Amino acid sequence: MTSRLLLGRTLRLRLQPRWHGPVAAVAGGLLLVSAFPPIGLWPAAAVGPALLLGALRHRRPRAAFTLGTLFGLAFFGPLLWWLTNLGVLPWAALSIAQALLLGLLSCSVPAFARLPGWPLWAACWWVTAEAVRSRVPLGGFPWGRLAFSQADSPALGWASVGGAPTVSAVVALVAGCLAALWTAGPGRRRPVVAGLVAATATCAGGALLIPAPPSADEGARARVAVVQGNVPRARTMEEQVRVQQVADNHIAATRQLARDIRAGRTPRPDLVLWPENATDTDPRTDPLLRDQISDVVADLGVPVVVGAILDAPGDRIRNTGLLWRPDTGPGPYYTKQHLVPFGEYIPLRDTFGQLGKLQLIPRDFIPGSGPVRLDAGRVRLAESICYEVAYDSQVRGAVRTGANLLAVPTNNATYMRDGNIAEPEQQLAMSRLRAVEHDRAVLVASTTGISAIVAPDGTVIQATGPWTRQVLTGTVSLRTTTTLATRLGPAPEAAFALATCAAVALGLRRRGTPSRPVGPRERPVKRPRFQKV
Repeated sequence: MTSRLLLGRTLRLRLQPRWHGPVAAVAGGLLLVSAFPPIGLWPAAAVGPALLLGALRHRRPRAAFTLGTLFGLAFFGPLLWWLTNLGVLPWAALSIAQALLLGLLSCSVPAFARLPGWPLWAACWWVTAEAVRSRVPLGGFPWGRLAFSQADSPALGWASVGGAPTVSAVVALVAGCLAALWTAGPGRRRPVVAGLVAATATCAGGALLIPAPPSADEGARARVAVVQGNVPRARTMEEQVRVQQVADNHIAATRQLARDIRAGRTPRPDLVLWPENATDTDPRTDPLLRDQISDVVADLGVPVVVGAILDAPGDRIRNTGLLWRPDTGPGPYYTKQHLVPFGEYIPLRDTFGQLGKLQLIPRDFIPGSGPVRLDAGRVRLAESICYEVAYDSQVRGAVRTGANLLAVPTNNATYMRDGNIAEPEQQLAMSRLRAVEHDRAVLVASTTGISAIVAPDGTVIQATGPWTRQVLTGTVSLRTTTTLATRLGPAPEAAFALATCAAVALGLRRRGTPSRPVGPRERPVKRPRFQKV
């Protein structure tokens, strides 16, 4: 009877982790999705990763790969569901690729999971994993970083200290402490609880770091207008490619703004911002389009930053923000640097260019070589076009040009055809973090929604709905202060990566070294298996 009880207990101990780990990994991925818009349950950003970290502890690398991949599939699949508007294949390919990459990175977790203070190393590892995902493959994919789920959280304030990596780190530290509490043995939970309380307090302390809201007597301010002209809600990619009235819609909306100014219904702005891809041809070389834009800008009497497609050498094109003045017409422009693979260019075009809907992308965009500041009176504007707002280095480079105002022109029509607004809401959350990170007001201009005016403290002052024509007008502060995050640049992320490498190396070394060397006197004594009586 005793042997059967022992055997049953052994089997339960062996079988429980086998089922427990995958369930925890999948549940953790689904929980983490809920932290991001449109749900926005930001505390889940700590609970979801905690389930993964707890499941990875005491695992072998092969099992860790499986659990990390399961977590990634459960997370990236729902998070990127809006990508199915392009097709199921792009959504599945990107979700699987990101999940496999996370699975590979998860193989290193067991190496440091038994070190003292391992929740701290787990937080460093999470930031390092996000850094890797933001760079490889094909320039990386930063979507889904913990920091981007914290726009309504007190942790947002840490963005002004160390940028998005530090926000992710403080949230991941709470996750690590939760995982340690879950896996702690009897009698070891008291110090873990103390660590959890300290980590939670650190996370909440970010509220004290958020820049103060602008005061009425603050120095430089500017009146701005954000034009959302709207586009036809095409049902398929083929119909959307044939849409020709995007520029007409934005010209019409801007003409209405000029009429409202003349009628005294709206104060004259200092600058007007159009969204990304507001023109589908080069307005500098298209005579009719050039005349139309010149007329409406002259009617306004203020500069307009036009989201324009410009011709480039070698039958290529540029995605730009083009400054158009009432007196001199088109002038300097900023060219998007981080292009979307298989959206704005096709890697290995000779191989993939004729597959499916990729045939609808006949020409590749050419990336810009660096940030460009667009000056219009007191406004010194720098842009992060659409997808670029997810990249720390691009936004930081824009601020370091001396810009006192940031803009995020975007075109989300492709990802909203089924009524899903998760993509523009997730992008707006990133813009709010960038406002706090660099203490700058941010203008978000979209062709179809969501356009917004964001204050330096991350508050949304005004916002539009989806699939509407609307012009936002408001007053924003033009700040020139430099936050610690702007000054430190990539240093915090590099420090987290170095700490992760050191923890993994130390963990591997300890695993390969016997905990107590066996001396001559400690050699086991051989005893006979059976003894005659």
